[in-house]
Formats: sequence, structure tokens, C-alpha cells
Amino acid sequence: MPTVVGIRFKKAGKIYYFDPALSSVAQGDHAIVETARGVEYGEVVVGPREVSDSEVVSPLKPVLRKATDEDAQKVEENIVREKEAFNICLRKITNHDLPMRLIDVEFTFDVNKIIFYFTAEGRIDFRELVKDLAAVFRTRIELRQIGVRDEAKMLGGIGSCGRPLCCSTFLGDFEPVSIRMAKDQNLSLNPAKISGICGRLMCCLKYENHMYCCKEGGCKRNCGNDRVEIPKLGSLVVTPLGEGKVTGINRAMRTASVQLTPDNVIQVEWDEIVDASKADPI
Repeated sequence: MPTVVGIRFKKAGKIYYFDPALSSVAQGDHAIVETARGVEYGEVVVGPREVSDSEVVSPLKPVLRKATDEDAQKVEENIVREKEAFNICLRKITNHDLPMRLIDVEFTFDVNKIIFYFTAEGRIDFRELVKDLAAVFRTRIELRQIGVRDEAKMLGGIGSCGRPLCCSTFLGDFEPVSIRMAKDQNLSLNPAKISGICGRLMCCLKYENHMYCCKEGGCKRNCGNDRVEIPKLGSLVVTPLGEGKVTGINRAMRTASVQLTPDNVIQVEWDEIVDASKADPI
């Protein structure tokens, strides 16, 4: 099994594996590596460890060296230049009257390429814009159209929960989220309540979804007979100790509070409960 280190180039960005080689980098260090985009500066967030071959994308590129204070200074200079490039690109977009919204600008560490991220309703012919930008910066220019979820990740913001957006703080990748998850969790299907500021379904719908599906808590949507039906509040159910009314649900413990009599409330596991309307007649 190969030994790798995990490096992240952006906050809440995807983690990429590299060969530590003879660089002696450790978790928390910064390193200089060569990527498909060019030479980049990143943070080591996963220290040296062995992983299976299936987790590695071949060929595994080596860490060139551990970053120095001069490298960190260059990164700070690039950040200043990115802000200048952003303003220049805005003026060029206005001059060409293009229906696009510039979101972010990113320099590679060696300034071998400048990437401009934008959103637009449809396809944009930006060939003349690229020529103008190349004439100004005299390096490789890439204009990359992104979706609304990537836009929210780059710009950040505050979610309906009152906390910074998950995608801009710790989510490395976007995972599929479906309306079925909201239905399983008995949430309101009002789009305004289950959508994030990007307009798509909130990523956090997936966080607890496994609690609502299989006995093992790891639903993969082909669970078949292992699927557990969650009792509904106020419903009449049959338990091993008799018939009663559901007065509470504990998602974490996967139990329900069932009131058998006015003075007798018991805790019963979900798979021991049968809806009274579906129970066999005595």
C-alpha cells in the first residue's frame, strides 16, 4: 500500500493525495506540489499514512518540498493580485457587455495560470474576453463557469440555522441530496424551508438521513425489508405490553414513548411497534 499525505488547497476544499517522498512534511505543515494546473501551495491536513491502491489516482505525484516563509509571502502577494485581477475582469466584462457574473479569481502559486470563475444563465462566448485578459496579464487564462452550489461555497454566507454555510466551512465535496430525504424525516416540503441560499436542497438533509431508514442506521436505498417505519406522533400502536398512543419520538435511540394509560408511559423500540390499523385482529 502506498504512503500518502492529504493536501487541501482551499478552505473546505477537496483533499488530494500526494507522495510525501523525502519532504518529511507532517500534518499542519504547508507544502509545494505539482498539480495538473501547475505548481500549487497547500496545507497538509492528513499526515503520512498508508492507503489502499483503490484510493489513489495514478500516477501519484510527489510533494516537491516543504513550504518556506518566502512561499507564504508569495501567496499573500498573489491574494492582492487576485483582487486587482477581479476588478480588471469586471471592467472587461462590462466593455464586452457579456451576461455573466464574475464570482472569484484564483492564481496558481507560480502564476502560470489565472482562473476566473463565473456564473451565467447559458453558454457565453467569451473568446474576445480571454484575448483581452491574456494581453493584460500575459499568462494562461481560464474562464470556468460554475453552478449555484459552487457559487455559495466560494462566497460563503449564513444559513437559515444562523451558522456559516457548511459548504464554505467544512464540506469538501457536495453529496447528492434528494426530496425523499425530507419526506423520510417528516419535514415540511415547502421549498423555502428545505432549500439553502443557493436555491438547492440543503446539504444538511443528508446528515441525519441514516437515522430514519435502516435498523443498522446505514441506508443505501436498497434496504428492502430492513427498512423501519417510524411511528407517527399521536398514532395508535400495538406494543408487546399493549395498545397505546405515541406521545414522543427519540431519533437517536430509535425508540418511541407510548402512553398505555394516563399514568403509564413506556419506551419501546421502533421495530417492536405495530400500527394499530395494521395489527392482526385478536
